[in-house]
Amino acid sequence: MTPDSTMGPPAGAAGPALAETARAKINLHLHVTGRRADGYHLLDSLVVFAEAADTVTLAPAEGLSLTIGGPEGGVLAAEPDNLVLRAARLLAEVAGRPLPGAALHLEKRLPVASGIGGGSADAAAALRALDRFWGLGIGVAGLEALALRLGADVPVCLASRPARMAGVGELLSAAPRLPGFGLVLANPRVSLPTPPIFAARTGPFSPPAVLPEAWTDAAAMASALRELRNDLEPPAILLCPAVAEVLAALRALPGALLARMSGSGATCFALFAEAEAAARAAEALPPAWWRWGGAVRAA
Repeated sequence: MTPDSTMGPPAGAAGPALAETARAKINLHLHVTGRRADGYHLLDSLVVFAEAADTVTLAPAEGLSLTIGGPEGGVLAAEPDNLVLRAARLLAEVAGRPLPGAALHLEKRLPVASGIGGGSADAAAALRALDRFWGLGIGVAGLEALALRLGADVPVCLASRPARMAGVGELLSAAPRLPGFGLVLANPRVSLPTPPIFAARTGPFSPPAVLPEAWTDAAAMASALRELRNDLEPPAILLCPAVAEVLAALRALPGALLARMSGSGATCFALFAEAEAAARAAEALPPAWWRWGGAVRAA
């Protein structure tokens, strides 16, 4: 890739090579609560982050460049509109001074367009990494407004910790205190773009969920979450019947406490009392699917 035009000559030595983890975002519930005049939908969602993740690495270089690898990287191209490059250019723009170049590499392990915020997490990881690399000192809180310009899910991915999302994704508040638990994630190898899912949604809007201050254990949390829903699940199944197959397979796993679609799909999750049980259960799913089982990042 040719050097990016927003990058000026080095203003000093950049930091050493470094890496940032881009964890999968899971919507434990997702209520569509309204729609703004500009067409954006308003949401209410409890979000957690799995240890399943992409990795963004960078090293000193001339200009700005991006390479993509990993088992899920084949469907992506290192194009100028890639979210990682967009994040880098935006941060360079707001820095307002010449910055050293950086060679970024995205190791892609999460499926693309799959409802677990992979692209948003990658952009957030790039912002965190470049903030450190360039010595800007903005920090996660200071990057939130910038992150929203890249996408509704990018702000919550900056901290990658349990949170309550509202608005279009920009209104973040503390999640209830969560118990330890594990997740199985499964995707039928189907990319499901978000706009058609929202367009296919019918019926009234949902009220925000009423959540407690804390759950004592995974069973109590799953019981409460069963009273909630993902409002995008029915339209996703309508457009992609494979989602229903994945949900049925997850519900049949021994020890699964809850199964639901995440985001706009097609990735679905099953909640388990322990991460080790989730890791074992994931191995029972069809090997043709993308599948993962393990721990959720603590608060």
